[in-house]
Amino acid sequence: MKRSFPLAFLLVVLALTALSCRVSLPGGLQSETPTLIPTLRVEKVPQENAQPPQSLPDLVDQQNTLVNLYERVNPGVVSIRVYTAGGGGQGSGFVYDTEGHIITNYHVVQDAEDLEVDFPSGIKVRGKVVGTDLDSDLAVVKVDVPSSELTPLPLGDGESLKVGQTVVAIGNPFGLAGTMTAGIISAKGRTLESLREAPGGNYFSSGAIIQTDAAINPGNSGGPLIDLDGKVVGINRAIVANNAFGESTNSGVGFAVNVDIVKRVVPELIKNGKYSYPYLGVTSQEEITLLMAEELGLPQATGAYVLQVTPGSPADKAGIRAGTRRTSVAGLYAGGDLIIAVDGQEVRVFGDLLTYLMTKKSPGDTIVLTILRDNQRKEVSVTLAERP
Repeated sequence: MKRSFPLAFLLVVLALTALSCRVSLPGGLQSETPTLIPTLRVEKVPQENAQPPQSLPDLVDQQNTLVNLYERVNPGVVSIRVYTAGGGGQGSGFVYDTEGHIITNYHVVQDAEDLEVDFPSGIKVRGKVVGTDLDSDLAVVKVDVPSSELTPLPLGDGESLKVGQTVVAIGNPFGLAGTMTAGIISAKGRTLESLREAPGGNYFSSGAIIQTDAAINPGNSGGPLIDLDGKVVGINRAIVANNAFGESTNSGVGFAVNVDIVKRVVPELIKNGKYSYPYLGVTSQEEITLLMAEELGLPQATGAYVLQVTPGSPADKAGIRAGTRRTSVAGLYAGGDLIIAVDGQEVRVFGDLLTYLMTKKSPGDTIVLTILRDNQRKEVSVTLAERP
């Protein structure tokens, strides 16, 4: 038996078929081949104890934090142009007080015959170096500008810094004034070679160094490393070159002078033009490898192993001992003292000892070193002197 279809129904079917076969192409052309998109309707099955979706970080708030931080801090950051007999260079600095003192690195102003300090406001003035510290690579420059033009940056607390904490660097990389980069505190308590020669031809070490992955490049030296409260926590000093030619470009490993050093040193540089560090008189590697510990016969691979003791130094006078027995490792001698604590605070690497001395002690102070000598624990009192 034939089925009859209403005329209206046939017209609807034909219309839908025609629509499904006409796909618009550029230029008003029509295609007779439909684009087929398979679809599947999925029924969502409720789950017991289903957790609500985690909210994404509020990127707008993060953005606004950085924008507001820059607007507050940048007026206190300066660019420094240096002219020397051999040419010149550029660096960064920041306003320390309303008296016109600017903090920067010593190596920025080293051998300067003329200095220009440029402010974000457009003011450009000459500056005069009033104090330098080669041990921490710090310098203070004095400028003569109205106090209303100066925006001193507050100093933070270096001891309370945490690895992973967000920080920003503002400075003058490659002459690009007012550049801001962001990163984190990568590590604390690093050591770097000082710029001042020690007795015997080596160089003293600088301690309490902050490591950061905030982008630092040539020209950033002397500029501030800042926390999210707008406080200076470090002075950008150096980077690790990341190519075979030793060119100074950012590698994600930068170093800054700890603000706790700045707070001890800068007032003395302003007052006396110099700062005196405590002096112990021992040489040690940054850390002890397992191979070293085995060669030296040490019961542990932590501590500061005494490689050398400077004759006549406080350590020498206190009886601290360096190694004398040869090992299979060239230049490594067994029998030396292993410093494992200072004033009751654990020393895991040499940087721990150096940081403690540089941030907590002064010449004339007495400290108590806990050492392992022939695997026997012993305490030794040492009266610190001034670095020669």
